[in-house]
Amino acid sequence: MNIKKWRFPLIVTALYVVLAIFDLHLFQRALNTTLNGTLEMLSVLPPIFILLGLLDVWVPKDVMIRFMGPGSGIRGAATAFLLGSAAAGPLYGAFPVASVFMKKGAGFFNVLIFIGAWSTTKIPMFLFELQALGAPFALTRLAVNIPGILIIAKLISSILSREYINEIYEQASRR
Repeated sequence: MNIKKWRFPLIVTALYVVLAIFDLHLFQRALNTTLNGTLEMLSVLPPIFILLGLLDVWVPKDVMIRFMGPGSGIRGAATAFLLGSAAAGPLYGAFPVASVFMKKGAGFFNVLIFIGAWSTTKIPMFLFELQALGAPFALTRLAVNIPGILIIAKLISSILSREYINEIYEQASRR
């Protein structure tokens, strides 16, 4: 048995045991939090994986390259923003989608924009903010987030070496 492979689950289990010994109430709260998070993930991930399968089969690689490839320019960035903003679900759902985008030839800059948009500019969240917090807040937050996403995506894509980005693409293609 490869102990390194199981190191993290073993450490977490040991911490739960220690917590159960010293503070049963805190242990129960931690266990409930873990179970709730696991159930949430199990309810969100299957629909995302079904959509990923459809995306993988229905969208040809040349279409993805044309709309979100490295040379797609403003159209690619806008497409990435729209897809990320229209998404539903927690942020961990964005990474499998980004992986499929990478397999299909989407540019790294556009993948970063997609992840940034998924995390901060979701349309349902924006509509909630408009109603609950008012238009000045919602529009100001959006006006700050959009350039922020672009700046962060540009910084990350220019700081990382081409070799490292290629390695990320290779890992995505193996999944």
